[in-house]
Amino acid sequence: MKIENLNELLRLKQENESFYIYFSAPGCGVCEVLRPKLGEMFQNKFPKLKGFHIDTALQPEIAAQEGLFTNPSLLVFIDGQEVLRRSRAIGLDEVYDALNRYYEMYF
Repeated sequence: MKIENLNELLRLKQENESFYIYFSAPGCGVCEVLRPKLGEMFQNKFPKLKGFHIDTALQPEIAAQEGLFTNPSLLVFIDGQEVLRRSRAIGLDEVYDALNRYYEMYF
């Protein structure tokens, strides 16, 4: 799913939603390789988190508002609160280890 504008992101946070956002740009080889791997991990290990994607070439204002100036980037929110932020060199094991504790406590 895509977040179309900043207001949509703010609404998700205000409604205490639990979700993750993957930021990437066309032509970014790392972004293209990492996206399906992260998607699979979230689907299998953290199924209660909704997944969203933002194309930073089309919506740079959302990435800038979140303080993200490099691709790929990953933000994870649980109960509307940011619990994980990673950019550039995103390791799957690192994401799993950092997120698993929050996920198990909340869900």
